[in-house]
Amino acid sequence: MITSTSNRRVRELRALAARPRERRETGLFLAEGRRLVEEAPEELLEAVYCSESFAARPEHEGLIQRLQPEIMADPVFSAISETQTPQGILAVIHQRRWEFPDLTRDGRPLLILESIQDPGNLGTMLRTGEGAGIGGIIANRETVDLYNPKTVRATMGSVYRVPFWVTGDLSETLMQIRKMGYRVYAAHLQGACDYTEEDYTGPCAFLIGNEGNGLTDATAARADAAIRIPMEGRVESLNAAIAATLLMYEARRQKTCNKKGN
Repeated sequence: MITSTSNRRVRELRALAARPRERRETGLFLAEGRRLVEEAPEELLEAVYCSESFAARPEHEGLIQRLQPEIMADPVFSAISETQTPQGILAVIHQRRWEFPDLTRDGRPLLILESIQDPGNLGTMLRTGEGAGIGGIIANRETVDLYNPKTVRATMGSVYRVPFWVTGDLSETLMQIRKMGYRVYAAHLQGACDYTEEDYTGPCAFLIGNEGNGLTDATAARADAAIRIPMEGRVESLNAAIAATLLMYEARRQKTCNKKGN
């Protein structure tokens, strides 16, 4: 049992939790909580750790026998945990390496992000993206790290399943997508039409910008059309994750209706 916070593995785990560079260089990340650990693909599991009190609970016996985690003293586990009330189990996971063709293979809608900064927003987009049936998410390098512990928790397991690809040149990627037959829509306050008025039954992609500043003019100009989500009252705009959810589910609704119509 690990009983000291000065243990080498504890220091490595804390570094994975705190530093994006550490995650990039090792190709690893932390997934904390029973659901995230249980849903982790077996081939991606590097190691599992749990607190002494977690291991002692009878309802966890089967999980403990199956995963054979390294046990830590409760204070040591708490020193690693990124949550105020730790569930008591975490795993070290290998990052899945998605490639651009993984996202565009079947022509499903794409979500394209420019400089999203909130980990919770990004995690929510992955989770709702999986629910809406998108092909994947593309992000520029200024977008928050996918494997930030807060992002991972917000995905509720979708981090293992939704293709995610980071582009070094967003403008070039948008041009490539359009050449492949995708119609690109920019979510914009000055959009020419209501988002429900466009046709998303073919291959399409939605551009979502930074929470505070929206899309840059240069990126918005790469879209085929700018669409707006109508606002009433004194509300100027929606949370980025909520806006993305509306667009992804509108695409799903249209595709579903189109199939039924055929």
